Amino acid sequence: MARVTVEDCLKYVDNRFQLVLVAARRARQLSNGADTDLPWENDKATVMALREIAANKIDAASYSAPPRRRTFADPTG
Repeated sequence: MARVTVEDCLKYVDNRFQLVLVAARRARQLSNGADTDLPWENDKATVMALREIAANKIDAASYSAPPRRRTFADPTG
C-alpha cells in the first residue's frame, strides 16, 4: 500500500482547502456504498478518497460545488 501525499493530490485540485472538501465528500459517498475503480486494499474511506484524487479518478470540480439545500415554499406566498 503506497502512501498518499498532499502533493500527489494537489496536482488535480487547486488548493489544500478544496482538497479537504473534495476528499470529505467522496469519503462520505464511499462510506455509503459508492463504487470505486481502484482496489480497496483494506483502506478506510478517507484514504480511499485521497487515493482516487491522487490517481485522477474523480472530477474534483464536481465535488467542490456546495451541496444543494432543499428549500420549502413559503406557505404565505
